[in-house]
Amino acid sequence: MKPFVFLADAFDVTTARELGERARAAEDLGVTTFVLPDHLIPQLSPVPYLATVAALTERIRISAFVHNNDLRHPAVLAQDLASLDVLSGGRVDVAIGAGWNEPEYRAVGLTFDPIRVRQGRLAEAIAVIKGCFGPAAFSFSGQHYTITDYDAYPKPVQRPHVPFFIGGGGRPTLELAAREADIVGLAPRILSGQRPDPQSMTWAATEEKIGWVRAAAGQRFADLSFNVYPSQWPITVTDDVRGEARKVIDRMREGTGIEMTEQEVIDSPHIFIGSIERFVEKFSELREGLGISSFLVGSLDELGPVVERLAGS
Repeated sequence: MKPFVFLADAFDVTTARELGERARAAEDLGVTTFVLPDHLIPQLSPVPYLATVAALTERIRISAFVHNNDLRHPAVLAQDLASLDVLSGGRVDVAIGAGWNEPEYRAVGLTFDPIRVRQGRLAEAIAVIKGCFGPAAFSFSGQHYTITDYDAYPKPVQRPHVPFFIGGGGRPTLELAAREADIVGLAPRILSGQRPDPQSMTWAATEEKIGWVRAAAGQRFADLSFNVYPSQWPITVTDDVRGEARKVIDRMREGTGIEMTEQEVIDSPHIFIGSIERFVEKFSELREGLGISSFLVGSLDELGPVVERLAGS
């Protein structure tokens, strides 16, 4: 089994000093990677945030969670990420997805294309980024991007390549991740109204997604790592697991009209409810049963003790 990997963030920081303090505390606790989502909402922009983390820490890796491909040309993003890799001494993960938050697109006048179009654009963007990271000039001709004899600079310092994290909830994106990623982010499908689909958040649905990845990855499947994160509902540390699960079911029913059973909520890889002891057990069960070893644990306010107990094991 792969060792546990924990991702943390400091979504609410407003100063470099505070960000540095939070990142160093996470580093000391055993967190592997410090991250930030990529959204046009009240938050810091991920590239300067990650550059600040890199400057104020020594070991912790840095990554978006995840870059929205549609917000930047992939050659521009490649230059930003390669620069971060150089400046951090090789601590960058390239995490990218097709984009899903439609209101952000509308707010800035970007066309929110159908998912198949966004997935196709993501596949081309990954090819462009990898080309930019390559040792020499390259060309690329696709439906969405055209690159002509371009030798990108700087080159990342990590060899043989920078790790790629590709996340998604639909089969085409997960099959792309199976072929191109080192870390596969397992996400819920998104319903209309930007709501996660409860039926895609169960243990069984996650097992099905991993099956899609296995079929598409072929021999490289054994080298892949899998990540999950809490979706929509906050991390809740409690001894009343079933009581909190019923609250989630009620909110789920109100928001989507779809229900999960109590046990499905408790077992879900995307719903984090339980005592510290229960989280230690659940993360171990997810690793043993599904091969999931990477977890986004947020600000560490709730799950710091779990990270401390499991990091590196």
